[in-house]
Amino acid sequence: MTNKNYETVAYYPGCALEGSGQPYNRSTKEVGKALGLKLEEVKNWNCCGAMEVKNIDPEIQTYLSSRVMSIAAHEMGHKAVMAPCNGCYHNLKKAEYDLSHKENSRAVTKRLSEKAGHQTYEAGQIETIHALDWIKDTIGEDGLKARVKNNLKGLKVANYYGCMYTRPRNIFPEKDQGPGSESTSNPHFMDDLLAASGADNVDFALKTACCGGAHTLSDSDTSTRLVSNILQAAEEAGAEVIATECPTCHSGLEMHQIRAEKKFGTKSNVKIVYFTQLIGLALGLSGRKVGIHENISNSTTLLRSKGFK
Repeated sequence: MTNKNYETVAYYPGCALEGSGQPYNRSTKEVGKALGLKLEEVKNWNCCGAMEVKNIDPEIQTYLSSRVMSIAAHEMGHKAVMAPCNGCYHNLKKAEYDLSHKENSRAVTKRLSEKAGHQTYEAGQIETIHALDWIKDTIGEDGLKARVKNNLKGLKVANYYGCMYTRPRNIFPEKDQGPGSESTSNPHFMDDLLAASGADNVDFALKTACCGGAHTLSDSDTSTRLVSNILQAAEEAGAEVIATECPTCHSGLEMHQIRAEKKFGTKSNVKIVYFTQLIGLALGLSGRKVGIHENISNSTTLLRSKGFK
């Protein structure tokens, strides 16, 4: 059933989508247009607190995320805020949980909100969703199938969700609620949408394994080995493409794929592509329109061999 609250949402791109994740930003917007969904970017948004702030002072991270939700709910009047980045999505959901369960989080958020001069966000005033929820719950598999113009048939895809999309489970109360809901142990929303677009999904055991994104700068070798495990598992499963739904994971897979070959002599040929780019191609959008040429991972030759331009 279509969720009307998701047809027009507050769009929170976050820092990565305005930097290394530009292709994800571009393709998300283009897919939204093609599907008749409306994105209204959160006004004067700020960083969600990401990894650095959270590690120093988690209450500040809760406030920073709450400010984004406050603007979306109180200044823009939305019922849902959509964050395509796993880190942003995770942090907004964590802030929601903390404001529901921790008095100190509420007190710090109230004090800082008053000092900053905006309305204090209170838990439950808006719903945070991921880009996967956005398409799955508005268009759905049947709606997507009906709109496909250039079927992804024959493209073997390993769907990689990363670790922050499902963990910790307690901050995602809407998941694991039976038929129709997302699973934290075996997420499937991306699989469902790409299957509806015609892709051949492969059985991929490391779909929620950590890519080491948080430690890319502090411990590059560990990150490279984690990514190499993911790439090799995807190739062994028969994948030609790894579909991603997080800019940090995506960048990590791309960069460490190159580093793994140089540092450890581990070569892999699987290509890294955002799930929104693949859906865009299936909807008949050009590769340039969805930013395929902006990816570090060069999938152009592969996609052209499959009939995509």
